[in-house]
Amino acid sequence: MKPFAGVYTPIVTPFRDDDTVDEAGLRGNVRRWMASTLTGLVVLGSNGEAAQLDDDEADRVVAIARAEVPNGRPFLVGTGRESTRATIAATRRAAREGADAALVRTPGFFKSQMTGEVFTRHYTAVADASPVPVLLYNVTMFTGVNLPVDAVAALAAHPNIVGLKESGSDLAQIADYVARTPDDFTVLAGSATTYFHALCAGCDGGILALASLFPDDCVRLQALVRANQIDAARALQRRLTPIARTIGTAHGVPALKAALDLLGYAGGPPRPPLQRPPAAVVDTLRSQLEALDALPLVH
Repeated sequence: MKPFAGVYTPIVTPFRDDDTVDEAGLRGNVRRWMASTLTGLVVLGSNGEAAQLDDDEADRVVAIARAEVPNGRPFLVGTGRESTRATIAATRRAAREGADAALVRTPGFFKSQMTGEVFTRHYTAVADASPVPVLLYNVTMFTGVNLPVDAVAALAAHPNIVGLKESGSDLAQIADYVARTPDDFTVLAGSATTYFHALCAGCDGGILALASLFPDDCVRLQALVRANQIDAARALQRRLTPIARTIGTAHGVPALKAALDLLGYAGGPPRPPLQRPPAAVVDTLRSQLEALDALPLVH
C-alpha cells in the first residue's frame, strides 16, 4: 500500500457570524466524517480557508480536529506559506499538534520567479526540516503557478517527500506525474469533476471537497475503478459532476459551506472578503442535493 493512498476530504473551517471559529461545529463535523469510509482528513487546505487564518487560529483548528480523528486514520495538515522559512515553521507546528503528514502548496506570489529549480530547492529544504512526511500540493487555480513534472520527478527521490496532490484537470500532466515518479510515490486527484478520469490515469485516490458532502460515494468510485467496473464508475462520476462543479470552480468555498449547512453539518459563513453565495446558488445546491436524495428528511 502506498503511503497516504486513499480518499480524503479537505475540511472547511466553520465560522460563526462574529467571524470566530465554530469549535463545537468543527468537532461535530469531524466526528461525522470519521463515521464514514473516508481514509482520513486534510485540515487547513484551500477549502479550509487556510490563507485566511491567523497562526494561532490555525494551530487551534489542527488541535481540535486531531482530537477527533482516531489513530490509524491519516491526518494531513496544510502548511504551505510564501516563504520557505514560514513553511518550515508551520510544518513543525503541525507535527507537534499530531499531523501525520504535511500538505505543502506551492508558493506563488512572485510568480515569474517560481521556476522548477526554485520549487525543488524550496521543497527540499522543507522536507529536510520536516518531522513528518511531505506531500507536494499543486493548486494552480489559486496560486497561478504550476509545479513542473521534471521538478516533481526530482523531488520524488527525496526520502521524506511521499506524494503529490494535483488539483487541476490536466490529465496529461497527471499521467506524467504518475509515470515519472517511483511506484511508492502517491499521486492524489484534487478535482472532483475529473476524479474518475484521474483514477483511470493512475491516481491513488483523491483529496476532494466533494467528499465532504458525499464521502462514501467518493470512496466507492475509487473502489469501482480498482475493480475495473468502469461503466459503473463512469455513471457515478456523471451523477456527482453537477454538484462537484457548483462547489468547485463555479462558486468555491462559499457554495461548499452552504451545501454543508443544507446537509446538517456546520458550514457557516466564509471569512471576509469571501461572502455567502447568492440565494440563487443556494437554490441550485438544494436542487442538486435533492436530485441525489441527499437532503435530510424534515419532520
